[in-house]
Amino acid sequence: MPSAILTQDVEHLGARGAVVDVSKGYLRNYLIPRKLAEPATKGALSEARRRGELADRAAEVLVRKATQDADVLSRTVLTISQQAGDDGRLFGSVTSQDIADAIEEARGVKVDKRKIHLDEPIKNVGTYVVVVEVAEGVSASVKTMVVERK
Repeated sequence: MPSAILTQDVEHLGARGAVVDVSKGYLRNYLIPRKLAEPATKGALSEARRRGELADRAAEVLVRKATQDADVLSRTVLTISQQAGDDGRLFGSVTSQDIADAIEEARGVKVDKRKIHLDEPIKNVGTYVVVVEVAEGVSASVKTMVVERK
């Protein structure tokens, strides 16, 4: 059986960069035409190893940067002012987009609004702890104070 290097994740076969043994027909008629794999020659194996090392280094750098950003955000206290009534209820609400904008303005860290975990929009004046997912598996708790605009 010939060996093949997967160029993409293939269900029931393996992840990208894995070296797998497959039948000649499966490799020639299915995997290669769909650009899911390439034959495992000496040069291709060394190239796949090099690409894997580069991807690992890049992922390590991203996780390190995300951890630094999470540390900065954990020490951040956001103050968002909104118009409110006498009872402390806001005219409108503070959404995840408002929090993302406040984070970018305060710390210069871009956060996707879909990564800000709010059960529901904030509708009252007060102090809230908002969980922000900076990267996969790296999150920070940001203290958010919603105050009445004078």
